[in-house]
Amino acid sequence: MSTTYRRLACSPERVFEVLADGWLFPSWVVGASRMRDVDDNWPAVESKLQHSFGVWPVLIDDSTSMMEWDPPRRAKLRARGWPMGEAEVTLDVKRRGDGCVVRITEKAVRGPGKFVPAFIMDPPLHLRNIEALRRLAYLAEGGAGGVSGADKL
Repeated sequence: MSTTYRRLACSPERVFEVLADGWLFPSWVVGASRMRDVDDNWPAVESKLQHSFGVWPVLIDDSTSMMEWDPPRRAKLRARGWPMGEAEVTLDVKRRGDGCVVRITEKAVRGPGKFVPAFIMDPPLHLRNIEALRRLAYLAEGGAGGVSGADKL
């Protein structure tokens, strides 16, 4: 299981505003290239995001579903990316001073990825999640997810 941390200069609530906007998913998730649909009840438990990953012309359509939604503390998702398999991705957010710390953990739970040893799987997941948290920080600190710059004045 890969675990990655990042300190963000925003509140936990801001992080969850970004996560609650399913259309922003490919803006922070490395590998996701486009959104096809977002369930009307996203981010409710069992709701889904329909997305694609890869680079045109080799795009694979798949989905991510919400397993647990407990803002502003925790979100747990089931990411599907067949033929690679499925992963559980958990984002835990804790307030730290005037900002917060986000921890993302990811583990393969179905498919071929489940059988790859951790010492092989974890380093690339960690690198990918460093970038994912960097992108999430840009969005949360910068006002994406329903809060415009004017609203922050």
